[in-house]
Amino acid sequence: MEKNTMENRFKIGDTVCAKVRPSVMLVVRLYARRIYYCTIENDDPTAKELAYFDRELKPYEGNLTDSENLKK
Repeated sequence: MEKNTMENRFKIGDTVCAKVRPSVMLVVRLYARRIYYCTIENDDPTAKELAYFDRELKPYEGNLTDSENLKK
């Protein structure tokens, strides 16, 4: 039964990022058949969705570099 608790780690509307591109914010739009369908935050609404497995995503933590922090 522990497997079911780990299956759906993120909820619809959660902000996440891909481990390979942590600077790009993604919003979970749908979770189906163990795949998360995400859209890029603040992007063109007609852009394609991106599909990820759970192991490819992590919570978005506002990954800003030091130079980006100085601009704010």
